[in-house]
Amino acid sequence: MKKTLTVLGSTGSIGTQTLEAAEKLGFEVVALTANRNAALMEAQARKFSPRAAAMADEKAAAELRVRLADTGVRVLSGQEGVCECARMEADIVESSLVGIAGLLPTMAAIETGRRRIALANKETLVCAGHIVTAAVREHGCELIPVDSEHSAIFQCLAGGARAEVKRILLTASGGPFLGLTKEELSAVTPERALRHPNWDMGAKVTIDSASMMNKGLEVMEAMHLFDVPPEKIKVVVHPQSVVHSAVEFADNSVIAQMGVPDMRLPIQLALTYPARLPSLAGELDLARVGTLTFMEPDLDKFRCLKLALSVAGRRDAAPAVMNAANEKAVGAFLRGKIGFTDIPEIVGRAVSDFGKLGAETLEAVLEADSVTRRSIEV
Repeated sequence: MKKTLTVLGSTGSIGTQTLEAAEKLGFEVVALTANRNAALMEAQARKFSPRAAAMADEKAAAELRVRLADTGVRVLSGQEGVCECARMEADIVESSLVGIAGLLPTMAAIETGRRRIALANKETLVCAGHIVTAAVREHGCELIPVDSEHSAIFQCLAGGARAEVKRILLTASGGPFLGLTKEELSAVTPERALRHPNWDMGAKVTIDSASMMNKGLEVMEAMHLFDVPPEKIKVVVHPQSVVHSAVEFADNSVIAQMGVPDMRLPIQLALTYPARLPSLAGELDLARVGTLTFMEPDLDKFRCLKLALSVAGRRDAAPAVMNAANEKAVGAFLRGKIGFTDIPEIVGRAVSDFGKLGAETLEAVLEADSVTRRSIEV
């Protein structure tokens, strides 16, 4: 019997690569969701014939209904439509929605008792990690990370007991601006920031990589995925993106996971684990790579990472506020409304103003997110 799959965020970078892997592996696609790219969703729906397709944007949903009128695909709309797709019976639900938009659909999938949640939406754990992980335990779900770094850590932990972990070594490429000065960072453009040297990612994640906010978010994600405090996670800059992360154990031995920088590797593993099958990604040729280098992150230059590390471990709304402010600021930067170095300024003010709000429930987390977004006028 074919394994069944739902992809939340199917038109994004991770979603499209997931469907590429699903086709290769012979998965049956149950449902697809996206925000507003109706043209690509139509193409995906015609190719994979899901039972349902949901568009978060109402106008895009109306357009998709016209485009798919000659098919048997049920078109849903809005956040409730996305959540309905997340609740549909499937062996695996992959959450690759971008930002806080992934929180409620991911929770909907968890609360329905899915066998496996393949998580590519780090903001779900950043904003409400204590709530989400408790729900995973309550409903008996298997949570498998899709991010390359967290997939690497997941694999490294297979070599030793969790109690023996001394620290997690979370690698970072450093993004496209690793060699720039603080003064040069203030003049970078969105076009330049979107040119990542190693990875092919969506716009928001690429900007987060350039500011190193992405690595701060990943520290928080790792805390919840692997139940470790922030002081046991060390960020190491590794420009070649060959060592995807490593784990140091109590005896000071280190196990690292390596591979070419290709998201299809961790995506496929999340779908097939514990099996390892031939991949669409290329082979790693260490002789051709030649040299691997590592260095400390410059927290004075990359203030988003410094800010995220200062927020990690807080149980109030500070992580959710930081994420909301960052999403707003990154959007403004991509529209040319603010400069690159304005991003940490905006985020820092928001955390100072709203970080102490409560975050005991999903409703409180979403309210903190909403308050933060309304306060930022860019």
